[in-house]
Amino acid sequence: MNVFDFSKKQTIYDSAKDRYAHYGVDTENAIQRLEKISISLQCWQGDDVTGFEAAKGDGGGIAATGAYPGRARNADELRADLEQVYKLLPGKHRLSLHASYLETDGKKVERNEIEPKHFQGWIDWAGQRHIGLDFNQTFFAHPKAAGGFTLASSDKAVRRFWIEHAIACRKIGEYMGKSQATACVTNLWIPDGFKDTPVDRKRPREFLKESLDEIFSLKFDRKFLLDSLEPKLFGIGLESCTIGSHEFYLGYAIKNNLLLCLDTGHYHPTESVADKISSVLLYLDQILLHVSRPVRWDSDHVVILSDELQELAKELVRGDYLGRVHIGLDYFDASINRIAAWVAGARCVLKSLLIALLEPIELLRNFEINGDYTSRLAMLEECKTLPFGAVWDEYCTRMNVPIAEQWLAQVKDYEARVLNLRK
Repeated sequence: MNVFDFSKKQTIYDSAKDRYAHYGVDTENAIQRLEKISISLQCWQGDDVTGFEAAKGDGGGIAATGAYPGRARNADELRADLEQVYKLLPGKHRLSLHASYLETDGKKVERNEIEPKHFQGWIDWAGQRHIGLDFNQTFFAHPKAAGGFTLASSDKAVRRFWIEHAIACRKIGEYMGKSQATACVTNLWIPDGFKDTPVDRKRPREFLKESLDEIFSLKFDRKFLLDSLEPKLFGIGLESCTIGSHEFYLGYAIKNNLLLCLDTGHYHPTESVADKISSVLLYLDQILLHVSRPVRWDSDHVVILSDELQELAKELVRGDYLGRVHIGLDYFDASINRIAAWVAGARCVLKSLLIALLEPIELLRNFEINGDYTSRLAMLEECKTLPFGAVWDEYCTRMNVPIAEQWLAQVKDYEARVLNLRK
């Protein structure tokens, strides 16, 4: 691969700055706004959603595909990998932990008995690096999830176990929030549903509602804890009916003033998550976004700079929603270098946000208000060739991270020095 000469990058940026100014766009303002946006990286990309429990179980419809060498085998290795990732991302970003990533010194701790102390290593590490933490309950990969039901189970004892787990996680989330300068977004997703068509959808949804009522009866200060519910269209083993559907959680979130998580992989391929945002935020104060890339279904591929991703980012900017939306990544690819998967996906999300921030929104909005749809269409197409790449390189340079594909060399070096030594 030939090395591109970036010595004229300032000249290139000045030219791009003038080009955008022609349309009333201030590139400096866009850069400043982008710098304030934090993405929550998913811890599970680094170890293929394995977690660090002393004892594990099957169940829950979660599977990473591939066997690329270098998977993190413990929390120290995962934290080292994450540090490498953060070095290659412009801006300051967060980390989203699952409950199964606790540290117990090899002792078995049941999920309904987990406590903040089991995550103190993560909290200390994040605090030293000024990384905000988010949290997720883990309702999969456990014997009590193998039957396909957790909070919606017809077995009262199973429901009790998972209710206690959810409450314990909310307490941990609150503790994390108090330990940092920002609230911890604690997200709940369950893999409950039917593989084939059920005759009774009502009863398990009543059980789920009863479970959630008990879980959220304990109130916490939203300065420290933000609760989120994550719906899904279907998953492995629950193709015909998902108990925690979009409609179920949307209604529950609105009624109980909780966050709704919109996962870009959890809807029909013809549905637009970008289109849902303006509707949902009419009724909810905040939402959580899980950004993934589905290929035919919720397959959690590495995020790329697709049309769908760009429309999502544009909706956040056009609607002035950036202060009300928490952005997190949610994919896990074990077929390629895991560090590269993290970095590539996160940088694409940031690029999509920059493209959106550089859009001449006032010009476009005036066309639309005046019914000049011809000019709106023409300008939207012209925007696609505006030189956002020069602005992105300038932003990366100011943030002291590699520009263009130069980050890949550092990933390859880390692979040779660290990942290839893991057996």
